Amino acid sequence: MANFEENLTRLEELSEQIQDGDIPLEEAVKVFEEGIRLAKKLEKDLTRIERKIEILKNNPAREDEKPEMELFPELDDE
Repeated sequence: MANFEENLTRLEELSEQIQDGDIPLEEAVKVFEEGIRLAKKLEKDLTRIERKIEILKNNPAREDEKPEMELFPELDDE
């Protein structure tokens, strides 16, 4: 099973094939169909990842432990 990055790379390849316009119409339709399937899978994967992040963010491992979610915490002191 391909991982998220592999699927995204494949979707980009398919998009380039269609944009080039150098493929016959029937092949373009097949490429488009594969692209739609990949896009739907990637969307599901992103939703799953977002839910996991929300769970981790809202439920730290220990009660006294809060996850650090700031990208640049050193700027908060200013």
